[in-house]
Amino acid sequence: MAVFLPIPFSPISLGMADDQWLRGQTAELQALDKITARISTLTADVGTPFRYGSLQIVIHTCTYRPPTMAPEHAALMEIRNIDHLGQVGDAPIFQGWMFASSPGLNALEHPVYDVSVVACKKD
Repeated sequence: MAVFLPIPFSPISLGMADDQWLRGQTAELQALDKITARISTLTADVGTPFRYGSLQIVIHTCTYRPPTMAPEHAALMEIRNIDHLGQVGDAPIFQGWMFASSPGLNALEHPVYDVSVVACKKD
């Protein structure tokens, strides 16, 4: 079974000051199944692994800018394959930041699924 270690959040790693990003508790993602051409909107709690098709997705951090700044949402996430026996892969197929305004900047490369960040919400 895979062990998930929290990846520390640092706004400085994004090149931003601490007061320019707010933390959300939920991430809204958009997923595309390329085989069926179905688009799904997914809501995920930060830190809780969830399944979409044969993927396991964990949102480690979800951030957004305050209303006084230009809108931007970013999520630090980890995505792993789940095999036909239900076992989660040891190595992530994606690990890093995804930005809502630039989905192609750091995208998941998968033959069946596309996943992108839509928004982070404080709830």
